[in-house]
Amino acid sequence: MNNLQPKSHTLFHFTKNLDFLKDILVEGFWPRYCLEDSKWYANSGMNYYIAYPMVCFCDIPLSRVDEHVSFYGNYGIGVTKEWAQINGLSPVIYLRENSSPHQALKKLFSKNNEIAFYNNSNTDINTLLANIKPTEGVMRIGSELVNKEFYQENEWRYSVTGNHSASNIRPWISETEFVDESSLNAENARTKEQASLKILPSDIKYLFVNTDSDIPLLVNFIQNEMDKYPSKDIKILLSRITSLETISRDL
Repeated sequence: MNNLQPKSHTLFHFTKNLDFLKDILVEGFWPRYCLEDSKWYANSGMNYYIAYPMVCFCDIPLSRVDEHVSFYGNYGIGVTKEWAQINGLSPVIYLRENSSPHQALKKLFSKNNEIAFYNNSNTDINTLLANIKPTEGVMRIGSELVNKEFYQENEWRYSVTGNHSASNIRPWISETEFVDESSLNAENARTKEQASLKILPSDIKYLFVNTDSDIPLLVNFIQNEMDKYPSKDIKILLSRITSLETISRDL
């Protein structure tokens, strides 16, 4: 019998360096505008991208973590699903392109653009679009377009769109605004100030660093910068640290 779990009971978020991980521990998860391929639900056939403010997680089992970190980064944090539910995270809805649900979504989107279905229907449409992905498609990384099988990522998402009441946080920005560094920084500054997701040491199940040599650096940071928490909580948090170097030897 195959006892491998298809999903983890923990949600993981991976990032590119240790400083980003430290920032999450102190400031919380920062929702940033992420560029998404939007042509797949439009009727025009044109290539275009829209950026939504979000934080992305996954519940892949640790046995599959290598393929994920190679793309998103070698530093990570695992949080409880209880914390995720309290903070409004939800699994992404995956649709196969040109399936009947996909066609229905395109019709709803285009008709609502012609005439709003009801007051604030735009908000509901944007909320749906910010939380739906094709099973496979194109992801833009910098100037590079990468083909990706999104369905394999088991993504959970905190999308500010539809999840936050701050009136000056925009539900999405255009590709033009996204590639304008000053414009993007201004929009991201608002989400950090008003929509960051705070975490407590008790919410954390794993802390991943790249190599064993990173562990003392993170230990020192936690002891010096998170001393406002009870000593018991800090000791448990320190026990959550492990390196991907070590995990890769055992998987």
